[in-house]
Amino acid sequence: MRILMLVWTGVATDARVLREARTLAGAGHSIHVIGRAVPDGFEPGEGITVGSVGRAPAAEGRGRRLNAPERAARWVLLPQHRQRRLRAWQEEAREQARAWAHESGPPDVVHVHDYTALEPGVALAREWSVPFVYDTHEYWVGRPVEGRPTPLALRREARLESELVAGAAAVITVGDGVAGALRRDHPDWPEVTVVRNTFPRGDASGVSSPPAGLVYAGRLAADRELEVVAAASRRLDLPVTIMGPGDAEWIERFDPGAATVEPSAGHDVVEQRLRAAGAALVTHSDRWENHRLAMPNKLFHAVSVGVPVVATDVGELGALVREHGVGTLYPPGSADGLVAAVTELVRDHTAYLQAVEVARGELTWERDAATLLDLYRAIG
Repeated sequence: MRILMLVWTGVATDARVLREARTLAGAGHSIHVIGRAVPDGFEPGEGITVGSVGRAPAAEGRGRRLNAPERAARWVLLPQHRQRRLRAWQEEAREQARAWAHESGPPDVVHVHDYTALEPGVALAREWSVPFVYDTHEYWVGRPVEGRPTPLALRREARLESELVAGAAAVITVGDGVAGALRRDHPDWPEVTVVRNTFPRGDASGVSSPPAGLVYAGRLAADRELEVVAAASRRLDLPVTIMGPGDAEWIERFDPGAATVEPSAGHDVVEQRLRAAGAALVTHSDRWENHRLAMPNKLFHAVSVGVPVVATDVGELGALVREHGVGTLYPPGSADGLVAAVTELVRDHTAYLQAVEVARGELTWERDAATLLDLYRAIG
């Protein structure tokens, strides 16, 4: 089949989109992905082409600190600014998809990644009379929201998602928690299939034991428990590294304590840092329902290279860590709890390494790839 994917990311750093596209291409399908601000020269892999729409987000890093009136204005205007950017991307992505289809013919399936690509994806699928797949990477109506509250807009988004997705050929999401919430909210939707954010089994050799450090590799933003990590870092004997993309203003206001903050890096570099450290931090808050339901990439990435985790005891994340014994847990918001969890992981590190090795057979992309391919066989 020829599959058109739409996603409001840069693609090059979206591990889920790339894993799915490469898995489908490896099974003989032809994939075209239209993303946002894809870097020049990016090579997605054999059988995959990529189109790019829109400008890149503002560069991460420390910039001029905003004063109080500027911060207030940003808080007020941020939702409108994001909505304008999204609408502009949706319109241009739709036109680029039409131009692509005019040259090579319409696709057999439109694969929509997240709510942000839903409207243009559904419109194109109807225009071409082809099925569409809705692949939601989070529980959209329960996600964290920055800037001033916009309850009317949120209600509109929830209503639109509910109405449009009822016509999907299939619905995919990232974990059992989100899947359960979607089934509860939308009994008229097609069956929700879970394709987790797992990684292929990586090289687990050379993991430091006992741990030589702690690494957080993910987005630097509010509601990620990074303030707790910073507070705990002052009391830990291990060096703490916080690395990833982030908003310049948030990074400017963040006090890292004794932790070191670094920019984002490629997956190979992150894996090297995880193995060298011997322990990963997988943290997020209990403030938003999406966080209680979510299963972070960071957990699966660490497990894929044989590294145990120290994780926040929140919802699905805490349940999975307990189920497989791949690390220790601490209560959200507790620096004391985080220090105790690190101490426990260091003390029993060999046992946790063994548990991770067992879990690598279950928490692996090979299993989730098979689920994705089965779903597409049913559509075809």
